[in-house]
Amino acid sequence: MADTGRARKLAERIQQVVAQMIDTRVKDPRLGFVTVTDVRVTGDLQHADVYYTVLGDDESREGSAKALESAKGMIRSEVGKQTGIRLTPTLAFHLDAVPETAAHLEEALSEAARRDAEVARLAASARYAGEADPYRHAEDDDER
Repeated sequence: MADTGRARKLAERIQQVVAQMIDTRVKDPRLGFVTVTDVRVTGDLQHADVYYTVLGDDESREGSAKALESAKGMIRSEVGKQTGIRLTPTLAFHLDAVPETAAHLEEALSEAARRDAEVARLAASARYAGEADPYRHAEDDDER
C-alpha cells in the first residue's frame, strides 16, 4: 500500500527544488519566465510529473520546454541530492493549461453575463400576451 502522505510531501519538496533550480542554476537562454504550478508523484515514488506555466507567447513556451528537457538530468540529480530518498524519481515536464482554461472560462462567463443582461432588458419591456394570471383560482369558481 502506497503512503499518499509521503508522496504528497515528496511532491512538495520536488516542486521547491525544481523551482529553485530553474531560478538559480538553469542558465539556458531559451528558458522563459517559468512557474512550477504542481508536481504529482506516483504512489511508488518512482515518477514525478512537473507542471509548469510560461509567461509569454507560443515561441517562449516552446523554447522553455526544450530548455527544461535539456536540463532534466541536472534537475533530477539535484532532486535526488536534496530529497535523500533511495531512488530518485524520473521527471516529466508538462505545460500546464491553467491560464488558457482560465481565459476560456472568463470568456464564457462574460458571454453569459452579456446574455443575462440582454434577457433582463427584454423582460423589463415585456407584456403579457393574454391575461396576467391565466390560471383558475378558487374564488373564480365560487362566483359561478
